[in-house]
Amino acid sequence: MRLAILFGGVSFEHEISIVSAITLSKVLGGENPLFIFLDFQRNFYLISPENMESSTFSSGTYRNEKKIVPTFGGFQYRTLFGKKRIENIKVINLIHGGDGEDGKIISLLEFYNIPAISPNREASIISYNKEYTKLFANSIGVKTLQYEIVHKGEKYTPTLSYPLIIKPLRLGSSIGVSVVENEKELGYGLDTAFQYDETAIVEPFIKGVREFNIAGTYTKRLVLSKIEEPSKDKILDFDKKYMDFSRDGEVQEADIPPDIRSEIVKSFQKIYLPLFKGSLIRCDFFLIDDEIYLNEINSVPGSLANYLFDDFPSIIQNIEIPKSRTISTNYHYIERIQKAK
Repeated sequence: MRLAILFGGVSFEHEISIVSAITLSKVLGGENPLFIFLDFQRNFYLISPENMESSTFSSGTYRNEKKIVPTFGGFQYRTLFGKKRIENIKVINLIHGGDGEDGKIISLLEFYNIPAISPNREASIISYNKEYTKLFANSIGVKTLQYEIVHKGEKYTPTLSYPLIIKPLRLGSSIGVSVVENEKELGYGLDTAFQYDETAIVEPFIKGVREFNIAGTYTKRLVLSKIEEPSKDKILDFDKKYMDFSRDGEVQEADIPPDIRSEIVKSFQKIYLPLFKGSLIRCDFFLIDDEIYLNEINSVPGSLANYLFDDFPSIIQNIEIPKSRTISTNYHYIERIQKAK
């Protein structure tokens, strides 16, 4: 099956998705993938490989490309002689944030029976909402930090100790994230988060904490990436994270004791199986007092975390996508009703 990279979407992370897609166009160039762009009017466009550059989208010239629509088993577009189908494809969901990570796009693809490398609807809902992520993780024995939920317009007095980190409840990257040191800064931090969501999540901010990232997917077995320890200045700086999403080189394996490595791997396995089968995700963990805590699940990680794997193209081609149950009917029940009249 031919790979088709789907990117863009109606999301605060729309531009990040474009950066990710351009990066994957280089990483997966040898696989001859298709490129499908979803714009803010939710129109799909088939982008020519030679036009996979930032100016195509910033200038709006993507509208000169073929406009396509989903159909059963793939997409199609009009020609002078009728309609032409794009089929026998496997879509890579590379839409970050809204549309891609909240379950909308996978619901559409499943509706049209289009195979996709993507978290399913249930996995999307759990990983997109940071509170649901914590509840899920705790239910399977993976530790998370304490937190409090704040709704826009309500009076809030933290019971957690400063400094605090405030995030929109449903958003990725570092958009809308603030670290507040005291009560005076609290209002600004909440207002920043509320620009992107009606609900915010508040957690303790632990200075100097070590963070580790690991990605994985399922082929005929669970395939895990290297474990990376990102540098500290990347944790909250959105501009650096934006550029980080364009990475296509290899990273160094984190220097950590075997017992910590084992705990990170075990925690990832608990999270991934069986809920996230069919997707490639990245989990970010904190190391606090020699214990591992889940920070977040990146269900559509930047550039699909290609830089964490040694043989990324081969892994992508071999991801096992769960088959949906085939349902058929012979209308016997309706026929019996008709005969009984």
